[in-house]
Amino acid sequence: MYKVLLAWRYLKTRYIALASIISVTLGVATLIVVNAVMSGFTHEMKDRLHGVLSDVEIKSPTVRGIVNADGYIAKIKDLCGDQLEAATAIVRCPALLNFQFRGQMINQQVMLVGIDDQTYSSVSDFKKYLLNADNREHPSFQLHENGYDQRLDIAGWPHRRQQVEAELKLQEEFNKLQFGIEEPQVRQSKIPSVQEQVGDEVFAPIPGQLPDLQTEDRSLVIIESGETNNKPSAVDPYSSVRAPTGQGFDPATEHHVGIILGMAIGHQKARDAITDEVSDIFLCRPGDDVQITLPAADGPGGSIRPASAVCTVVDFYESKMHQYDASFAFLPLSDLQRIRGMIDPDGRAAVTGIQLKFRDGSNLDQLRSELATAFPPMIHGFQIQTWEDVQRPMLAAVELEITLLNILLFLIIAVAGFGILAIFFMIVVEKTKDIGILKSLGAPNEGVLSIFLSYGFSLGVVGSGVGTALGLLFVININKVARAIEWMTGREVFDPTVYYFTEIPTIINPFTVLIVAVGATLIAVMASVLPSFRASRLHPVEALRYE
Repeated sequence: MYKVLLAWRYLKTRYIALASIISVTLGVATLIVVNAVMSGFTHEMKDRLHGVLSDVEIKSPTVRGIVNADGYIAKIKDLCGDQLEAATAIVRCPALLNFQFRGQMINQQVMLVGIDDQTYSSVSDFKKYLLNADNREHPSFQLHENGYDQRLDIAGWPHRRQQVEAELKLQEEFNKLQFGIEEPQVRQSKIPSVQEQVGDEVFAPIPGQLPDLQTEDRSLVIIESGETNNKPSAVDPYSSVRAPTGQGFDPATEHHVGIILGMAIGHQKARDAITDEVSDIFLCRPGDDVQITLPAADGPGGSIRPASAVCTVVDFYESKMHQYDASFAFLPLSDLQRIRGMIDPDGRAAVTGIQLKFRDGSNLDQLRSELATAFPPMIHGFQIQTWEDVQRPMLAAVELEITLLNILLFLIIAVAGFGILAIFFMIVVEKTKDIGILKSLGAPNEGVLSIFLSYGFSLGVVGSGVGTALGLLFVININKVARAIEWMTGREVFDPTVYYFTEIPTIINPFTVLIVAVGATLIAVMASVLPSFRASRLHPVEALRYE
């Protein structure tokens, strides 16, 4: 009993021990906060990555692609059985996207993904990331009348009709100035962006629109002058394959092939230099037309040639992973196959990949190995990867960062341990007389040893306990702390023009908290071992003679 009482007395009366407790407390609290924040960020990142990517993807790197996708999917179902929940075929290819914003041409490199709007949502969280409320329920490539995100203000058909009306007014002004025609009979259709002369027809441009260089469904704004002429011209070499200009295309009631753009492709955040407020700037909106240019082939395995088509933006895709929001654009699978020339004369369409969704808890690495065995790369030329394989460099970098942070922060507690070691040696020297009296009264070496070990254990427990409480309290209120810092400094902790979230994600792992607390306590106990052994080996006579 005397050992516990003495250890408690030393802990209560020795204010120098407070420094050791504070150092352990700060180390434990810092480790808990950093692990909770890093776990939150990692979980959020993995959740979004997994939501964007399917569990497993079978890709063909060849130009020919995968011709009999349905047959392969049937074989995969036989191989995987009930573990396979869903499968879908996709086409993925790089492309150049063009559209106009305030009279300026904007070119962006994108990754076009041709999808089946029904089955693709079953292998990923695609519909979850769409802005239109109807599309989040039933994804489609049709332009909607309403249901778009409030940030868009006006979008969909209302925006498209508004643009058409504005363009008609501009056309009327242009005709008055150029031709002196007060009320020209204008047949509104797909509008080119440069003035063209084809035969005896004059095609007058409307600013803000783009020409379609490859698709059949392009017709033009025409000043009525008699017969149509579809002869090729030097300006428009594809005019001979256009639909007859008499076939009107009304953009106020019709739209081209729907395209869903990644949010960062058509959207930016900007900070006002005067008010410092952040506002949303949409470079294009649902209802606007854009042009895509991509490599195509003359049938599966044919020679490569450029192809171009006009598409209508029908929605935005916002996964809040900038890597994907700034590059992904989605088209209907059949339309992208047609544009790329991936349909052979027999009507068989090729795809570039097959995406698979398995039941939760499935061993994806094992399933990948089984698929690789069933479809040997040397024979089929397939590349089979899990979503973690695709993002292996990023995930490995994050794991390495977490490990290094834990090691570096644990050194803080190690430094506290060296402080405890120095303090204990000082206490042993200071209490030499007390140790001699205890030993002369019959206290064994083990008793003296346990006094100082208990003292070190008490420092570790108190420091770890207070540090754990402070760390958990900080993690729970971390967003309130962030807002307080913003209020005091006048600046956002997370700049909304850079980050796609406004709150700090945190996850408290009880096992990690326990490991940190126990580790800190062990460090405190280990730091007290050497001084404790020195105190226990003091001879009573030598200890009393010291005084």
